[in-house]
Amino acid sequence: MRKSMIMAGILAAGLSLTLPATTVYAAQTLKFQASSKSGDWAMQFYQVWVEKFNRMTGDDGVKMEILPTQAVVPYRETIDAVANGILSGDLNAISYFAGRDQAFSIMGDLIAGYDTVDQMQTYCQYGGGKEMLQKLYDKYTGGKTHVIGCGPYTREAFVSTKPILTIDDMKGVKVRSPEGMASDVFRRAGAAPVSLPFSEVYTSLEKGLVEAADASSYVNNDTSGMHKVAKYPIYPGIHSMAVLQVVMNKAAFDKLSVADQETLDVWYIAMTASMMRASDIGDRKLVAEHNASDDITVVDWPQDSRDALRAMAVEAWNEAATKSPLAKEALDSHLGFMKTIGLLD
Repeated sequence: MRKSMIMAGILAAGLSLTLPATTVYAAQTLKFQASSKSGDWAMQFYQVWVEKFNRMTGDDGVKMEILPTQAVVPYRETIDAVANGILSGDLNAISYFAGRDQAFSIMGDLIAGYDTVDQMQTYCQYGGGKEMLQKLYDKYTGGKTHVIGCGPYTREAFVSTKPILTIDDMKGVKVRSPEGMASDVFRRAGAAPVSLPFSEVYTSLEKGLVEAADASSYVNNDTSGMHKVAKYPIYPGIHSMAVLQVVMNKAAFDKLSVADQETLDVWYIAMTASMMRASDIGDRKLVAEHNASDDITVVDWPQDSRDALRAMAVEAWNEAATKSPLAKEALDSHLGFMKTIGLLD
Protein backbone atom coordinates (compact mmCIF):
# COMPACT_ATOMS: atom_id res chain seq x y z
CA MET A 1 0.00 0.00 0.00
CA ARG A 2 2.78 2.38 0.89
CA LYS A 3 4.58 1.78 -2.41
CA SER A 4 1.41 2.53 -4.35
CA MET A 5 1.11 5.80 -2.49
CA ILE A 6 4.76 6.60 -3.24
CA MET A 7 4.31 5.97 -6.95
CA ALA A 8 1.22 8.13 -6.95
CA GLY A 9 3.14 10.92 -5.25
CA ILE A 10 6.02 10.72 -7.69
CA LEU A 11 3.76 11.07 -10.67
CA ALA A 12 1.57 13.75 -9.14
CA ALA A 13 1.13 17.35 -10.29
CA GLY A 14 -1.12 16.50 -13.17
CA LEU A 15 0.73 13.40 -14.43
CA SER A 16 -1.31 10.29 -15.18
CA LEU A 17 -0.20 6.79 -16.09
CA THR A 18 -3.53 6.06 -17.75
CA LEU A 19 -2.77 5.74 -21.45
CA PRO A 20 -5.13 4.89 -24.29
CA ALA A 21 -5.19 1.21 -25.17
CA THR A 22 -4.44 2.03 -28.80
CA THR A 23 -3.19 5.22 -30.37
CA VAL A 24 -3.46 5.87 -34.11
CA TYR A 25 -1.50 8.75 -35.58
CA ALA A 26 -1.90 10.21 -39.03
CA ALA A 27 1.34 12.12 -38.57
CA GLN A 28 4.87 10.70 -38.60
CA THR A 29 5.76 8.71 -35.47
CA LEU A 30 9.32 8.79 -34.14
CA LYS A 31 10.32 5.47 -32.59
CA PHE A 32 12.97 5.61 -29.85
CA GLN A 33 14.39 2.55 -28.05
CA ALA A 34 15.19 3.03 -24.35
CA SER A 35 17.52 1.16 -21.99
CA SER A 36 14.71 0.24 -19.56
CA LYS A 37 12.38 -2.74 -19.49
CA SER A 38 8.64 -2.46 -19.96
CA GLY A 39 7.08 -1.90 -16.52
CA ASP A 40 10.16 -0.25 -14.97
CA TRP A 41 9.62 3.03 -13.14
CA ALA A 42 11.65 4.79 -15.83
CA MET A 43 9.50 3.40 -18.65
CA GLN A 44 6.33 4.42 -16.84
CA PHE A 45 7.76 7.92 -16.48
CA TYR A 46 8.73 8.08 -20.16
CA GLN A 47 5.24 7.09 -21.23
CA VAL A 48 3.74 10.00 -19.30
CA TRP A 49 6.09 12.37 -21.07
CA VAL A 50 5.51 10.77 -24.47
CA GLU A 51 1.85 11.69 -24.06
CA LYS A 52 2.88 15.25 -23.17
CA PHE A 53 5.04 15.51 -26.30
CA ASN A 54 2.24 14.19 -28.48
CA ARG A 55 -0.18 16.76 -27.08
CA MET A 56 2.40 19.54 -27.52
CA THR A 57 2.84 18.84 -31.22
CA GLY A 58 -0.91 18.93 -31.87
CA ASP A 59 -3.05 16.86 -34.18
CA ASP A 60 -0.92 17.35 -37.28
CA GLY A 61 2.55 17.38 -35.71
CA VAL A 62 5.10 14.62 -35.36
CA LYS A 63 4.41 11.99 -32.69
CA MET A 64 6.69 9.91 -30.47
CA GLU A 65 6.83 6.34 -29.22
CA ILE A 66 9.40 5.02 -26.71
CA LEU A 67 10.03 1.28 -26.89
CA PRO A 68 11.61 -0.86 -24.14
CA THR A 69 15.15 -2.19 -24.35
CA GLN A 70 15.85 -4.85 -26.98
CA ALA A 71 12.42 -4.25 -28.61
CA VAL A 72 13.97 -3.70 -32.04
CA VAL A 73 17.72 -4.31 -31.72
CA PRO A 74 20.16 -5.43 -28.97
CA TYR A 75 21.06 -2.68 -26.52
CA ARG A 76 24.62 -2.25 -27.82
CA GLU A 77 23.44 -1.83 -31.42
CA THR A 78 20.99 1.03 -31.03
CA ILE A 79 23.32 3.71 -32.35
CA ASP A 80 23.89 1.75 -35.57
CA ALA A 81 20.12 1.25 -35.91
CA VAL A 82 19.62 5.01 -35.47
CA ALA A 83 22.33 5.90 -38.00
CA ASN A 84 20.83 3.49 -40.54
CA GLY A 85 17.24 4.64 -40.01
CA ILE A 86 16.00 1.39 -38.43
CA LEU A 87 15.15 3.44 -35.32
CA SER A 88 14.30 7.13 -35.32
CA GLY A 89 16.21 7.59 -32.10
CA ASP A 90 17.86 6.15 -29.03
CA LEU A 91 17.32 6.83 -25.31
CA ASN A 92 20.12 4.70 -23.96
CA ALA A 93 23.10 4.63 -21.58
CA ILE A 94 26.15 6.11 -23.30
CA SER A 95 28.54 3.77 -21.48
CA TYR A 96 27.08 0.77 -23.37
CA PHE A 97 29.22 1.88 -26.32
CA ALA A 98 32.52 2.04 -24.44
CA GLY A 99 33.84 -0.89 -26.46
CA ARG A 100 34.04 1.39 -29.49
CA ASP A 101 35.99 4.19 -27.80
CA GLN A 102 36.78 4.95 -24.17
CA ALA A 103 35.44 8.44 -24.82
CA PHE A 104 31.95 6.87 -24.57
CA SER A 105 32.91 5.57 -21.14
CA ILE A 106 34.08 9.00 -19.99
CA MET A 107 30.96 10.67 -21.35
CA GLY A 108 28.74 7.88 -20.02
CA ASP A 109 29.69 8.23 -16.36
CA LEU A 110 32.61 10.24 -15.01
CA ILE A 111 32.63 8.09 -11.92
CA ALA A 112 32.76 10.05 -8.65
CA GLY A 113 33.38 13.23 -10.64
CA TYR A 114 30.31 15.31 -9.81
CA ASP A 115 28.64 15.96 -6.48
CA THR A 116 25.08 16.27 -7.80
CA VAL A 117 22.97 15.10 -10.72
CA ASP A 118 22.18 18.72 -11.58
CA GLN A 119 25.89 19.50 -12.09
CA MET A 120 26.23 16.65 -14.56
CA GLN A 121 23.01 17.62 -16.37
CA THR A 122 24.31 21.18 -16.64
CA TYR A 123 27.59 19.97 -18.12
CA CYS A 124 25.76 17.86 -20.70
CA GLN A 125 23.30 20.50 -21.82
CA TYR A 126 25.17 23.79 -21.34
CA GLY A 127 28.81 23.06 -20.46
CA GLY A 128 30.10 21.38 -23.61
CA GLY A 129 28.97 17.79 -23.02
CA LYS A 130 26.40 17.65 -25.80
CA GLU A 131 28.91 19.07 -28.27
CA MET A 132 31.55 16.54 -27.18
CA LEU A 133 29.08 13.70 -27.65
CA GLN A 134 28.20 15.01 -31.12
CA LYS A 135 31.91 14.79 -32.04
CA LEU A 136 31.88 11.13 -31.06
CA TYR A 137 28.82 10.40 -33.17
CA ASP A 138 30.16 12.33 -36.14
CA LYS A 139 33.13 9.94 -36.11
CA TYR A 140 31.39 6.67 -35.32
CA THR A 141 28.23 7.09 -37.40
CA GLY A 142 29.64 9.16 -40.24
CA GLY A 143 27.61 12.25 -39.38
CA LYS A 144 24.31 10.34 -39.53
CA THR A 145 23.32 11.01 -35.90
CA HIS A 146 22.05 14.18 -34.25
CA VAL A 147 22.48 14.60 -30.47
CA ILE A 148 19.43 16.15 -28.82
CA GLY A 149 20.67 15.92 -25.27
CA CYS A 150 22.33 13.93 -22.53
CA GLY A 151 22.37 13.72 -18.77
CA PRO A 152 21.75 11.47 -15.76
CA TYR A 153 18.47 11.55 -13.88
CA THR A 154 19.78 10.00 -10.67
CA ARG A 155 22.79 9.29 -8.53
CA GLU A 156 22.39 5.56 -8.80
CA ALA A 157 21.87 3.28 -5.84
CA PHE A 158 23.75 0.01 -5.51
CA VAL A 159 21.98 -3.29 -4.83
CA SER A 160 23.60 -6.24 -3.09
CA THR A 161 22.62 -9.69 -1.86
CA LYS A 162 25.28 -9.45 0.87
CA PRO A 163 26.32 -6.65 3.24
CA ILE A 164 29.09 -4.49 1.75
CA LEU A 165 29.68 -2.11 4.63
CA THR A 166 33.01 -0.59 3.53
CA ILE A 167 35.27 -0.60 0.48
CA ASP A 168 37.18 -3.55 1.97
CA ASP A 169 34.03 -5.68 1.64
CA MET A 170 34.11 -5.22 -2.15
CA LYS A 171 36.96 -7.69 -2.50
CA GLY A 172 35.90 -10.74 -4.52
CA VAL A 173 32.30 -9.59 -5.01
CA LYS A 174 30.79 -10.44 -8.40
CA VAL A 175 29.26 -7.10 -9.36
CA ARG A 176 27.26 -6.10 -12.42
CA SER A 177 28.89 -3.07 -13.94
CA PRO A 178 28.68 -1.21 -17.23
CA GLU A 179 31.75 -1.92 -19.34
CA GLY A 180 34.60 0.52 -19.54
CA MET A 181 35.65 2.85 -16.77
CA ALA A 182 33.06 1.67 -14.22
CA SER A 183 34.37 -1.89 -14.49
CA ASP A 184 37.92 -0.60 -14.07
CA VAL A 185 36.99 1.17 -10.83
CA PHE A 186 35.33 -1.92 -9.36
CA ARG A 187 38.31 -4.00 -10.41
CA ARG A 188 40.66 -1.59 -8.62
CA ALA A 189 38.50 -2.02 -5.50
CA GLY A 190 39.01 -5.80 -5.68
CA ALA A 191 35.61 -6.75 -7.09
CA ALA A 192 34.95 -8.99 -10.10
CA PRO A 193 32.89 -6.91 -12.58
CA VAL A 194 30.42 -8.55 -14.97
CA SER A 195 28.92 -6.64 -17.91
CA LEU A 196 25.13 -7.01 -18.16
CA PRO A 197 22.29 -4.83 -19.47
CA PHE A 198 19.95 -3.45 -16.82
CA SER A 199 17.18 -5.74 -18.10
CA GLU A 200 19.15 -8.81 -16.92
CA VAL A 201 20.17 -7.59 -13.46
CA TYR A 202 17.23 -9.00 -11.50
CA THR A 203 17.49 -12.55 -12.85
CA SER A 204 21.29 -12.50 -12.49
CA LEU A 205 20.99 -11.51 -8.82
CA GLU A 206 18.27 -14.09 -8.25
CA LYS A 207 20.34 -16.89 -9.81
CA GLY A 208 23.57 -15.84 -8.08
CA LEU A 209 25.37 -15.00 -11.33
CA VAL A 210 26.21 -11.69 -9.65
CA GLU A 211 26.10 -10.77 -5.97
CA ALA A 212 25.67 -7.02 -6.39
CA ALA A 213 24.90 -4.50 -9.09
CA ASP A 214 25.52 -0.93 -10.02
CA ALA A 215 21.96 -0.60 -11.28
CA SER A 216 19.62 2.42 -11.34
CA SER A 217 17.81 4.84 -9.04
CA TYR A 218 16.57 3.40 -5.74
CA VAL A 219 12.93 3.70 -6.82
CA ASN A 220 13.60 2.14 -10.24
CA ASN A 221 15.48 -0.73 -8.60
CA ASP A 222 12.55 -1.29 -6.26
CA THR A 223 9.96 -1.21 -9.05
CA SER A 224 12.10 -3.75 -10.93
CA GLY A 225 12.00 -6.07 -7.91
CA MET A 226 15.68 -5.83 -6.99
CA HIS A 227 15.06 -5.45 -3.26
CA LYS A 228 13.20 -8.76 -3.14
CA VAL A 229 16.50 -10.56 -3.74
CA ALA A 230 19.13 -7.92 -2.90
CA LYS A 231 18.33 -6.79 0.62
CA TYR A 232 21.50 -4.78 1.35
CA PRO A 233 21.26 -1.71 -0.93
CA ILE A 234 23.87 1.02 -0.61
CA TYR A 235 22.32 4.49 -0.57
CA PRO A 236 23.39 7.13 -1.45
CA GLY A 237 25.11 5.25 -4.26
CA ILE A 238 28.85 4.86 -4.07
CA HIS A 239 29.89 6.28 -7.41
CA SER A 240 27.63 6.15 -10.39
CA MET A 241 25.59 8.73 -12.31
CA ALA A 242 24.85 6.91 -15.55
CA VAL A 243 24.36 9.40 -18.37
CA LEU A 244 21.52 8.70 -20.78
CA GLN A 245 21.43 10.18 -24.25
CA VAL A 246 18.68 11.14 -26.64
CA VAL A 247 19.97 10.95 -30.21
CA MET A 248 18.16 10.84 -33.54
CA ASN A 249 18.81 9.83 -37.09
CA LYS A 250 20.07 13.10 -38.55
CA ALA A 251 18.10 12.85 -41.78
CA ALA A 252 14.89 12.23 -39.80
CA PHE A 253 15.66 15.16 -37.50
CA ASP A 254 16.38 17.47 -40.43
CA LYS A 255 12.99 16.60 -41.97
CA LEU A 256 11.13 17.82 -38.89
CA SER A 257 9.64 21.28 -38.96
CA VAL A 258 11.53 23.93 -37.02
CA ALA A 259 8.60 24.00 -34.58
CA ASP A 260 8.83 20.25 -33.98
CA GLN A 261 12.62 20.44 -33.57
CA GLU A 262 12.23 23.16 -30.95
CA THR A 263 9.46 21.22 -29.22
CA LEU A 264 11.68 18.14 -29.02
CA ASP A 265 14.52 20.17 -27.53
CA VAL A 266 12.35 21.87 -24.89
CA TRP A 267 10.51 18.61 -24.14
CA TYR A 268 13.79 16.81 -23.48
CA ILE A 269 15.10 19.45 -21.06
CA ALA A 270 11.80 19.58 -19.15
CA MET A 271 11.45 15.80 -19.04
CA THR A 272 14.99 15.24 -17.73
CA ALA A 273 14.66 17.87 -15.00
CA SER A 274 11.30 16.47 -13.93
CA MET A 275 12.65 12.90 -13.89
CA MET A 276 15.56 13.95 -11.68
CA ARG A 277 13.24 15.48 -9.09
CA ALA A 278 10.67 12.68 -9.20
CA SER A 279 13.35 10.03 -8.78
CA ASP A 280 14.94 11.87 -5.84
CA ILE A 281 11.59 12.17 -4.04
CA GLY A 282 10.79 8.52 -4.67
CA ASP A 283 14.24 7.41 -3.54
CA ARG A 284 14.04 9.30 -0.26
CA LYS A 285 10.57 8.03 0.59
CA LEU A 286 11.45 4.42 -0.11
CA VAL A 287 14.74 4.61 1.81
CA ALA A 288 12.88 5.98 4.83
CA GLU A 289 10.36 3.13 4.57
CA HIS A 290 13.09 0.51 4.24
CA ASN A 291 15.09 1.98 7.13
CA ALA A 292 12.02 1.49 9.30
CA SER A 293 11.55 -2.14 8.23
CA ASP A 294 13.26 -5.33 9.40
CA ASP A 295 13.40 -6.83 5.91
CA ILE A 296 15.91 -4.54 4.17
CA THR A 297 19.17 -3.11 5.51
CA VAL A 298 20.10 0.17 3.83
CA VAL A 299 23.87 0.70 3.94
CA ASP A 300 25.46 4.16 3.92
CA TRP A 301 29.20 3.93 3.31
CA PRO A 302 31.52 5.85 5.67
CA GLN A 303 33.28 8.85 4.16
CA ASP A 304 36.74 7.25 4.20
CA SER A 305 35.47 4.42 1.97
CA ARG A 306 33.87 6.91 -0.39
CA ASP A 307 37.12 8.92 -0.53
CA ALA A 308 39.12 5.78 -1.27
CA LEU A 309 36.80 4.83 -4.13
CA ARG A 310 36.99 8.33 -5.58
CA ALA A 311 40.80 8.15 -5.59
CA MET A 312 40.54 4.91 -7.56
CA ALA A 313 38.08 6.58 -9.92
CA VAL A 314 40.49 9.46 -10.64
CA GLU A 315 43.15 6.88 -11.55
CA ALA A 316 40.63 5.23 -13.87
CA TRP A 317 39.76 8.59 -15.51
CA ASN A 318 43.39 9.19 -16.39
CA GLU A 319 43.91 5.64 -17.63
CA ALA A 320 40.82 5.80 -19.86
CA ALA A 321 41.95 9.15 -21.30
CA THR A 322 45.11 7.51 -22.71
CA LYS A 323 43.09 5.13 -24.89
CA SER A 324 42.20 7.55 -27.70
CA PRO A 325 42.46 11.23 -28.68
CA LEU A 326 38.68 11.62 -28.25
CA ALA A 327 38.87 10.05 -24.78
CA LYS A 328 41.45 12.63 -23.74
CA GLU A 329 39.36 15.41 -25.26
CA ALA A 330 36.29 14.15 -23.39
CA LEU A 331 38.10 14.13 -20.04
CA ASP A 332 39.56 17.60 -20.69
CA SER A 333 36.03 18.82 -21.47
CA HIS A 334 34.78 17.55 -18.10
CA LEU A 335 37.73 18.97 -16.17
CA GLY A 336 37.35 22.38 -17.81
CA PHE A 337 33.70 22.53 -16.78
CA MET A 338 34.52 21.36 -13.25
CA LYS A 339 36.95 24.27 -12.90
CA THR A 340 34.27 26.65 -14.15
CA ILE A 341 31.83 25.62 -11.41
CA GLY A 342 34.47 25.38 -8.67
CA LEU A 343 34.74 21.59 -8.32
CA LEU A 344 38.44 21.77 -9.24
CA ASP A 345 41.06 24.46 -8.67
